[in-house]
Amino acid sequence: MRRTGDLKLMQELNRSIILDSIRKHGPISRSDIAKLINISPTTVTSAVNELIHEGIVREDGIGTSNGGRKPVLLRFDPNTKYVIGVSISNSFIKISEMNLEGSILRKEIHPTNSQHGEEIISLTLKIIEHFLQSKENLVGCEGISIITPGIVDSRKGIISYNTKLKLYDIPLKEMVEQQFGLPTYLDNDTNAFVLAENYFGSFGQYKDLVYITIGDGVGSGIMVNGKIIRGYKGVSGELGHTTIVKGGQKCECGNEGCLENYVNWPAIYSKIVTALMSRGKDTLIKDLVGENLNRITPAVFVQALNEGDTLCLQIMEEIVSHLSSGIINTIHLLNPEVIILSGEIVQENELFVNLLKSYVTKQVIPILKEEVNIQPTSLGAEFEMLGAAAIILQEKYQFTI
Repeated sequence: MRRTGDLKLMQELNRSIILDSIRKHGPISRSDIAKLINISPTTVTSAVNELIHEGIVREDGIGTSNGGRKPVLLRFDPNTKYVIGVSISNSFIKISEMNLEGSILRKEIHPTNSQHGEEIISLTLKIIEHFLQSKENLVGCEGISIITPGIVDSRKGIISYNTKLKLYDIPLKEMVEQQFGLPTYLDNDTNAFVLAENYFGSFGQYKDLVYITIGDGVGSGIMVNGKIIRGYKGVSGELGHTTIVKGGQKCECGNEGCLENYVNWPAIYSKIVTALMSRGKDTLIKDLVGENLNRITPAVFVQALNEGDTLCLQIMEEIVSHLSSGIINTIHLLNPEVIILSGEIVQENELFVNLLKSYVTKQVIPILKEEVNIQPTSLGAEFEMLGAAAIILQEKYQFTI
């Protein structure tokens, strides 16, 4: 139920706004905070005292006087608290301890070994338990943040629908909270990456964007006017399950011709292996992996591309042709300021991004041709953990973008 006219709610909101102002603008004085956000000095002082007591804010030097006493400056201190971030994917479960700026203090990566359903949930709980056992106590832990592909009801903390991992209506938030006694947050991974780009990356100036991640599947997160768009039942952003080929390949979701079947890494890998085994095409991939086809990875694919490999260039053009169809529809529907791409086949792959821009620019309506803005993610290799950290910053501290 929505709280209105609630004094405690107003205090919580003011506190969040004040903390966010210190985080963004510190070192900053109490009086400058009051002026910046148009809140009374008394309210600022009261909230700051609480934040200092909790250790999230500290006094940090003396500012310049404007006629009276020199003001004491305040700074956000991200190191007195920490969060546990968990990323569940088809291939790996990654877990890390991070400070409140997303700096990784400790990290583990565990293969899923193709487990799914109840097995993957049991494995996740065991990994969290083992990770937490290395801490003498959990003082200072602000909670556990879990991100995963698929349809997630973030409000209820339920994985509603994930066909690849065979997870349906799993109340994971409740399960984790009951077992470990820590506040737990659960969200779709790509929604988390949208927040992380704003908190930690280079896209904080954008309020309307679409984030697309390409891996074992294709997911997307949508931000409109600075807010994540979740849709009814949290299904917004299922770009990978939009139909681009009528009567095309059967998808595990039950539909035919879904985008992700033509763009994801398994599709790329299959094309490479088929070319090597059935046609014996000359390709640098042979030199890079020898006879071991299991060594063909996204990184190998990108390396071959950058070295001008004919087969990989041909595959990339096929991928880009399909992906551009989905992106053009997205641009015409939402008109975002920027589209951000992530995933191993995108990292260090300027050829891919530039070719995609070219395809999209040729096909969007004329008024948008000069406005096509497609960029690779700025989060780097730790984008999953930064996404998990961003969820807690949003949910617990109400940090604004």
